[in-house]
Amino acid sequence: MLTREQVMEVVDSVTAAYNAEKITIRDVMVRDRQVSMTVLGAGAAAQPALEASLREALARIGAETVHCRFRTEGAPAAGEAAPSPAAAAAPAAASAGASKAGGPAPVQGHGAGLANPLLDPSSGVQFIAIASGKGGVGKSTVTVNLAVALARRGKRVGIIDADIYGFSVPDMMGIEERPDVVNERVIPIEKFGVKVMSMGFFVEDNSPIVWRGPMLGKMLRNFFQEIEWGELDYLLLDLPPGTGDVALDVHQIIPQSKEIIVTTPHATAAFVAARAGAMAIKTEHEIIGVVENMSYYVSTSTGEKEYVFGRGGGARLAETLHADLLAQIPLGAPDNLSTDPDFAPSVYHADTETGKLYLELADRVLSKCSS
Repeated sequence: MLTREQVMEVVDSVTAAYNAEKITIRDVMVRDRQVSMTVLGAGAAAQPALEASLREALARIGAETVHCRFRTEGAPAAGEAAPSPAAAAAPAAASAGASKAGGPAPVQGHGAGLANPLLDPSSGVQFIAIASGKGGVGKSTVTVNLAVALARRGKRVGIIDADIYGFSVPDMMGIEERPDVVNERVIPIEKFGVKVMSMGFFVEDNSPIVWRGPMLGKMLRNFFQEIEWGELDYLLLDLPPGTGDVALDVHQIIPQSKEIIVTTPHATAAFVAARAGAMAIKTEHEIIGVVENMSYYVSTSTGEKEYVFGRGGGARLAETLHADLLAQIPLGAPDNLSTDPDFAPSVYHADTETGKLYLELADRVLSKCSS
């Protein structure tokens, strides 16, 4: 079995010949003889030969595929420029009249001044990635309502809307303003006691994001490096569906992250969701449990539960992953009015039946994380 230690030994021997280039290797990941890594400091002229040397040397010890992401410090690969949140937010805030003299001072939390203060081992932040095998199962709805429920339990909570292509958290939470920029640090938008950061804050008119895979990882890192999160107890990451680049980057950047898998009761959805769970297991991320969304519909005429998408998918998935079924959330939408204070299309009030289910889910998550 190919180990990370074997890979690092070979990588070090190859990069030793490039000392003048000051090559740095990070985010090395080994899975089923597939090796991926990020290469920093290699000039454009040196990259083809270095990559060929790495592939050849790693193939000799059994690697079947080798994926190298070439980046310079602070810049994305392939000469493309992922927008800096601070740079992108500044003009948006200014145009909205948000960046004014005497604006809010940056929050000085622990780890201030570090490149990734949240990722520092002393930060004490619990990272929870919310994943699914396919789109349309309500993963973002679960993320938003779990975050709000944790805040209602008195926890300091943040959300990173890591679904770069399909960002939806700001809209779900009824957030229309843009972040402020203070001292070149972006201040997250806070609503319902939850601090929110999303790609949606940095695009205009719901424009599509057309990026290659390496760009996504760069933007995700920026969400840690350039955002003034302050003190947090929990940071939830709303992942894109499936097991693509962003999910892989999260596994590499935050090896201590825990994970919740969201599915519907439908057998196919649960079957596909098992892949996301398998990825978490292979990368040694702890699976807190499974949330079955759209479990049933309560008939308005009879009050009886109707199982629109079948039954049992969440329980079968939990059994497959040797995890707990944390919650079964009914199909429906909050009965919110646009005239309500703090209107949000997708956030349930705490005193509704579904709101109470999310509070119970939060309690189970808190229990799992504390143990």
